[in-house]
Amino acid sequence: MSDIVLKMRGITKSYFGVKALDDVSLEVSRGEVHALMGENGAGKSTLMKILSGLVKPDAGEIEFEGSKVQIADPQAALNLGIAMIHQELNPIPEMTVSENIFLGREPRYPGTPFIRKKQLEEQTKGLLEEYQFHAGPNTKVGTLSVAQKQMLEIIKAISYDARLIIMDEPTSALSENEVKTLFQTIERLKRQGVPVVYISHRMEEIFSITDRITVLRDGKLIGVRNTRETEVDGLISMMVGRPLDAIYPKEEASIGETVLEVRGLTRLPHFKDISFSVRQGEILGIAGLMGAGRSEVMRALFGIDRADGGEVLMTGEKIQVKHPSDAIRHGIAFVTEDRKELGLVLSRSIRENMTLSSLSRISAGPFVSRSAEAAACDDMLSGIRIKMNRMEQEVLTLSGGNQQKVVIVKWLLTSPKLLILDEPTRGIDVGAKAEIYRMMSKLAREGLAIVMVSSELPEVLGMSDRILVMGEGEIRGEFLRGEITQEQILECALGGGRIA
Repeated sequence: MSDIVLKMRGITKSYFGVKALDDVSLEVSRGEVHALMGENGAGKSTLMKILSGLVKPDAGEIEFEGSKVQIADPQAALNLGIAMIHQELNPIPEMTVSENIFLGREPRYPGTPFIRKKQLEEQTKGLLEEYQFHAGPNTKVGTLSVAQKQMLEIIKAISYDARLIIMDEPTSALSENEVKTLFQTIERLKRQGVPVVYISHRMEEIFSITDRITVLRDGKLIGVRNTRETEVDGLISMMVGRPLDAIYPKEEASIGETVLEVRGLTRLPHFKDISFSVRQGEILGIAGLMGAGRSEVMRALFGIDRADGGEVLMTGEKIQVKHPSDAIRHGIAFVTEDRKELGLVLSRSIRENMTLSSLSRISAGPFVSRSAEAAACDDMLSGIRIKMNRMEQEVLTLSGGNQQKVVIVKWLLTSPKLLILDEPTRGIDVGAKAEIYRMMSKLAREGLAIVMVSSELPEVLGMSDRILVMGEGEIRGEFLRGEITQEQILECALGGGRIA
C-alpha cells in the first residue's frame, strides 16, 4: 500500500453557502480496492465528481501518479487515466454496443472522418468475449437490459486503459453471475496495479473485495480503516454517527387472515404454475437469482403484464386484474424495482408524486382539493421522516432513500391491503435502509400484508416471516423464518432445494 497513486488533500466544495465537502482528504494506492462509504448526502459523489472533472473544488489539491494536476473537465480526467462508472447509466440507446464503447475514439481511415467498421467490431468483440458479455458488437444498446447496460459501462471504462477506475454502485442491477464476473475483473485490475475506488451500500461487497475504507459523513472525513480490521457495526456507527440497534429491525406481528392467494399463475416463458398466499401482518420474502421470474410475477399481479392463466384471490374473492387500476381498486399497491423510471415523475413536486395514485380520493369532480391533498400528505408524513426543504421541491432533488420513501407514501395513500415491494432498498444507504425496514415492521404490525422481492439475501433473511425461493420461473422452495441460510437459498434457487 506504500505506492500511492492518488492524493486528494483539503478538498472543499460549497453549494449556496452549504458545504458539501469540508477539508476532505483521500489516498488510494496502486492495486488497491478502496471503498468510499457514507450515507446519501455524505459527499461521496461530489468528491468523485471533482476527481472525474465534472465539478471544480473551491479549495484543495489533487496529486495523481506523483504530479499535481488540475482536472478541468471529464476529458482531462480520461487523458490522465481516470475513468468513472456512474450510478446513473448514460449510454446512447440508438447506437450500437461498439459505437457506445468507442464513442469519440473510433478507429478511422487516415486523414478522413470515415470509421473502420470492421476494426471497430473486432476490437469490441475481443472486449465482449473477455468480459463474457452476451450481446454482439452491432446490438442496439436500447434493446439491452439494465444489467447489460451496467456491464457495458464497466467494459467501456476498462477499455480506456485507465490507471484508476471509480465504480459507483456498479452491482445495483447485476445478476449473481454478472457480479462474479465483475469481481473477477476487479481482481484482474488489482493484479495489473490499477486501483479501484468502490462506492456501494452493500456491506457484503465491501467486506469481500475491498482493502481499505474511507468514511465520509455530512461532508467531512470521519476516518480510514483497513477492511480486515473493521466490523460491520463499527463501520455503520462511523457512517451514521450513532449505533443502529439492529440492521434488520424485524418485529413480531400478529398474523391474520389470508389477504392474497395466487393459484397456478402462468405467463410463458417468464413463469409457470405459481401458487402462494400471504396473510395480514406477514412479510413474505421472495428470493432467487436474476431472471428467476420474481418481478415478472409481481407485474402480472399488478396488471402491468397479462397472465396466460391462473387465479388471483383477494380476501377470498376471485378478482380480475387486467390493468393497474384494477389492482389499485382491489387494494394492491406495487413499489417497482426502478423508482426513477416507473415509480416517480422526477420533474414534479414531492406533493404531486405522493398523491399521484390517490387523486380520486382527494378530488371534487375533476378538480384536486388542495386542502384534502395537504391533509393527506401531512397525516402520512407524521409517521414517516423524509428529509426535504418543502413539499413543492422537485422529487429529483431528493436522495435515493428519500425518493423511495416518497414512492412508498404514494402507495400507502391508496389504503392498500397488500403492499408489493420489489427491491425496496436498492441503491440507498444503510441509514435509509434501516428506516424503510422499521416502516415495513410498523405496517406489518398494523395488519398490512407485504410481499418483498429482494436480491439481497441478508435482507430477505432478516425481514421475512416466510421465504419463497424462485428459479427459472418456478417456485422451488418455501421456508419459515430462521430455517434457511444464504447458502441454502442459493442452492435451492439453482435447483437443489425442497418445498417445505
